Amino acid sequence: MKRGIHPEYHPVVFQDRSTGDAFLTRSTATSDRTIEWSDGKRYPLVTLDVSAYSHPFWTGNRRIVDSAGQVEKFRRRYGDRGTRR
Repeated sequence: MKRGIHPEYHPVVFQDRSTGDAFLTRSTATSDRTIEWSDGKRYPLVTLDVSAYSHPFWTGNRRIVDSAGQVEKFRRRYGDRGTRR
């Protein structure tokens, strides 16, 4: 690798805004905000809108879309117009 062209890779805490859960990992992300972690050290804090802690797929709160109901609603509204027989 060339020296001096890569961003600094360091420990960073990512925190989910909606749940408040946080995790420590390494990243090139930077922030002016810091947080004290459980090991007593201070790390840059990056807040996230969505993470595995709040995403519906990972939390099991995903909605089931009733696509069959939507098709029936369309057929009631528009009938069978446009279908080839």
